[in-house]
Amino acid sequence: MSNKHEIEEELAQAESRLADLCQTECSSHAYDNQTVTINPTCGSEMQSLREECSQLRVILEAMEASED
Repeated sequence: MSNKHEIEEELAQAESRLADLCQTECSSHAYDNQTVTINPTCGSEMQSLREECSQLRVILEAMEASED
């Protein structure tokens, strides 16, 4: 079982990676006159990271609740 600090670090890394992927997705738009076409390239990895972040937040909330 990881300690709280390790989980917080893991969450920060996952959130950072997710932000990087979101930025990559935003910059990979194809412009055609007035239409913007978004071609997702990291969708499954982004979903996986969102799920990981959610699970880590739940663990941290449970750890904080148990400290009270």
